[in-house]
Amino acid sequence: MSSTVFRVLLRMDIEPGREAEFEREWLAGTDAVTGHPANLGQWLSKATDAESSYYIISDWVDEPRFRAFEESPAHLEHRAKLHPYRRGGEFHTMRVVTHIEGKASADAR
Repeated sequence: MSSTVFRVLLRMDIEPGREAEFEREWLAGTDAVTGHPANLGQWLSKATDAESSYYIISDWVDEPRFRAFEESPAHLEHRAKLHPYRRGGEFHTMRVVTHIEGKASADAR
């Protein structure tokens, strides 16, 4: 992974009892993110220490194109569909400095 990768980390706290609905809606709208030409991939992870919290990670070729994506109609529509499930969260951005592959990754090839 290149050190120029721009990474976004979003923690979403979901209304209790609506986790399955949120997961379905998130998955249904993934093309809004992964279909963007600057997107390198995204992940949805569920916290193990908080029942209704999720982490969404997405990687981008650079920050300017991510920022342009944020204002795109596809993103605004996808975000609006997820909003009813959200009760809080945090948003962080970063640049990947170094990625070192672990032994299990090398063994999987």
